[in-house]
This record gives sequence, structure tokens and C-alpha cells, in this order.
Amino acid sequence: MPNAPLLHLLTEDIGAAQRLLQLIEDELQALEARDLERLQSLLDAKLPLLQQMENNGRQRSQLLQQAGVSSDRQGLAELAALGSVAADTLARSDELGELLEQCKQANLRNGRVIRSNQHATGRLLDILRGQETPSLYDRRGSATQGNRQRPLSQA
Repeated sequence: MPNAPLLHLLTEDIGAAQRLLQLIEDELQALEARDLERLQSLLDAKLPLLQQMENNGRQRSQLLQQAGVSSDRQGLAELAALGSVAADTLARSDELGELLEQCKQANLRNGRVIRSNQHATGRLLDILRGQETPSLYDRRGSATQGNRQRPLSQA
């Protein structure tokens, strides 16, 4: 199996993963600023990168299967041990794996921020609609009875 196509696909995906990680970090800033237009543009920029990485992953899997090994890191390690691929190919694969893990963790973090914002916004909307009363406190600092409606002037 030629080393060049596999190494080229890995190098392309490393570049795409680095750009994707930067976009995910930019997404966090846009989430914190609640800049919906910027979030949309970031999503539009992420989609082609994800598609490219998916296509390259499929091609890498096919190359490894054609070489008669499994289409994972273990199969690549077998080829490296046989001398069919250069050792730097295995290192590039590990680098891609680390970048993808960083993207996954950053994406999970952004998901938590989104869920938190959704929850807070939902509670505020419920309060404004009168479906839920906010937790109010009396002079002694204890919570007031939730079932008793109080005028907003006493809140």
C-alpha cells in the first residue's frame, strides 16, 4: 500500500481538525455574546470541514481494508510494523486523534453552555407568562410560599 495517499489524507484532516477546533472556540465566544448571526456563520463554516473529514475517513478506511488490515489505529500500527507505511504516518494519525478528542471536549462544553442558556431562557419565559413564579424571599431570608401570588411591587 502506498504511504503517500494515507499520509495526504491524514495531513488534510489535521488541518481541517485544527480549523474546526478554532471554529468551536469561536462558537463559545459567540454563545457567550448570544450573537446568533455569528453562530450561524460558524455553523456554515463547520459543515464543509466535517464533510471533508468524513469523506477522508472513509477513504482511509478503504485504503486500510484494501491492505488487509482493520480500519482503525491497530490496523495502521500493523502496517507500520510491517514497514508498509512510514512511522510518521502513525504519529500523524495519533495527532489527528488528539485533535478530534479536543474538538469533542470543546463541543461538549459548548453543548453544556447551550443547554444552560436554554434552561435559563425557558425559566424566564415561564415567569413572564405567569406559568412559574420566581423564588421570592421575605425579610428573614426564607423562601416565600410559591402558591401565593404577590404583586410585582412586593417582589
